[in-house]
Amino acid sequence: MALKLRSHIERVLWDQQQISRRVSELASQISADFGGAANSDPPPPPVLVGVATGAFLFLADLVRGIDLPISIDFVRAQSYGSGTISSGAPKLSLDLKVDVKGKHVILVEDIVDTGSTVSCLISHLESKGASSVSVCAFLDKPARRKVHFQPLGQGKFYKGFECPDYFVVGYGFDLAELYRNLPYIGVLKPEYYK
Repeated sequence: MALKLRSHIERVLWDQQQISRRVSELASQISADFGGAANSDPPPPPVLVGVATGAFLFLADLVRGIDLPISIDFVRAQSYGSGTISSGAPKLSLDLKVDVKGKHVILVEDIVDTGSTVSCLISHLESKGASSVSVCAFLDKPARRKVHFQPLGQGKFYKGFECPDYFVVGYGFDLAELYRNLPYIGVLKPEYYK
């Protein structure tokens, strides 16, 4: 059965142009923050750690806009399975290859929802010796926050968009591995996930 993906979407929250513009702004902000002042030594290049699989499109677009030497790696932390609600107990199923000891890390997430996954990953990166951990989340959904995390050291929290409490898909976001390929962020019609 072929899926007519657009017919599954109740409404589009952010279209391709809005996404592209906001990702460019985030990349510029990170470049400025980690590039150092013109008359000072720049800080060591950051390591961007994408949280697979949801953040892969966002990470790809973000790194192409960062004007710094950077390293890139991935972790996989699962807290949703095939459902629509976080279990609150993320499991790390893929760890880093890059050594982050003494380095600035930017954790690139698709969404910060309950905060459990980000909090767990910040602790994990701290245990690996990262000197700072910033979080760059494409979507922030504070209405569902249960764990209030803190970036590590001089880390910052970069946010793309604040997301209302809807179940969204597209631009890497999925339901049971479907819909990631939509070029926008849309609200999924309830009949497709209930």
